[in-house]
Amino acid sequence: MFFASDNTGPVHPRIMDALLQANEGYAMPYGDDGLMVQATKEVRRVFEAPDAAVYLVATGTAANSLILATLSQPWQTVFCSPQAHIHEDECNAPEFFSGGAKLTLVGGSDAKIDPDLLCKAIKTEESRGVHGPQRGPVSITQATERGTVYSLKEIKAVTDVAHQFGLPTHLDGARFANALSALGCTPAEMSWKAGIDAISFGATKNGCMGVEAVVFFDPKHAWEFELRRKRGAHLFSKNRYLAAQIVAYLRDDLWLENARAANAAAARLTQGLKQTPGVSFPFEPQANILFADFPRAAHQRLHEAGAQYYIWKGALEGRDPDEMLSARLVCDWSASMGSIDQFLELVKPR
Repeated sequence: MFFASDNTGPVHPRIMDALLQANEGYAMPYGDDGLMVQATKEVRRVFEAPDAAVYLVATGTAANSLILATLSQPWQTVFCSPQAHIHEDECNAPEFFSGGAKLTLVGGSDAKIDPDLLCKAIKTEESRGVHGPQRGPVSITQATERGTVYSLKEIKAVTDVAHQFGLPTHLDGARFANALSALGCTPAEMSWKAGIDAISFGATKNGCMGVEAVVFFDPKHAWEFELRRKRGAHLFSKNRYLAAQIVAYLRDDLWLENARAANAAAARLTQGLKQTPGVSFPFEPQANILFADFPRAAHQRLHEAGAQYYIWKGALEGRDPDEMLSARLVCDWSASMGSIDQFLELVKPR
């Protein structure tokens, strides 16, 4: 019963095989290898973007921070939701890598940016002349950190506002594949066709060992990003091991297969919890993350049985067995239906 994060799951065997193959012989360093050529070609194919600039880094934080640093100036502000990973979970890395650009939080329902509130927030800036932050990029998270998914129409509504003010747009796609699977659209439709200028294309959470692709749909940003990646110590000398993962990830649609498996597991868990008395949901689950509220007694049974997940609100220790605590549950590509059924059995009221 491992539902703490999709980071806790194993590497897919096909990714491991690709790494073993990449380990044979010699290859030029710093991305000048044949596997990087293949990886670039595959990413461009998947996104229907033949001119896109494609780079690889090892973490989502590096991808997000280096992209936003490339798209912004130190005196600007990045617009994002209060629940965005760049705000809650990256230890001010975007601010650090950008040389001081701040974040402006824009509210909305279900952890999504509301276009009207975004317009208001953008208009508020550049109103104090030299004394205030200038307008910078708009960043959205897809799927969101609360397990919800922007529809294509919702993405376009946000990017339309950004482009109305001449601002670039970034998509944090750590769980891009899960969101794509939920919507049933194409990568192009959920990115550049919806007005996204750059994307952190996640792979680590979806079966890879550790790699994220940075994609700029306008290659004019390529050289600056390369310099920032090097200066930020995220240029791998043995880049072939990153590239091998991406090639195997995209080959024969393994990335979509993994995402569908994770989403299906989360859907089964969601369905079972909805049929369990005393369980409620603060957000409607749409991908592979769900939040559920249920009594402390059930949490205690689960933890005693070895279940691993995060208690989002409340404390496991306490006297009141009926107090509602919030759980964050994440399914990865390898989640077994047996472990889900075991979890559901333990949640049931006694």
